[in-house]
Amino acid sequence: VQLQASGGGLVQVGGSLRLSCAASGRTSSRFVIGWFRQAPGKEREFVAAIRLNGGTSYYADSVKGRFAISRDNAHNTAWLQMNSQKPEDTAVYYCAASQTVITSATMRPESYDSWGQGTLVTVSS
Repeated sequence: VQLQASGGGLVQVGGSLRLSCAASGRTSSRFVIGWFRQAPGKEREFVAAIRLNGGTSYYADSVKGRFAISRDNAHNTAWLQMNSQKPEDTAVYYCAASQTVITSATMRPESYDSWGQGTLVTVSS
């Protein structure tokens, strides 16, 4: 499966951005689509994930209440709505997908076997 992430850009503190992740190729309704981010000099960290089948979502504590993940199964697309952004949200954001992610491993990058290219989000103060 191929993943195409888009929507990054420059936003001021407190602003909003919406990222999208479009999947193509051998897609499946059993996919979990996750968003991860990596800031300069830091490890890749989990942001949010959603199960296409049922829509169960998962969030990192650092983004709960500010970010919302959603999906459109018909178009194999997931979005990440980012509100009330902070400077520490600045990072390259990656979307990832897998059919075999178990709930307890949703936040682990190694649980995902398909990755899109990153999209840069810069939050300026």
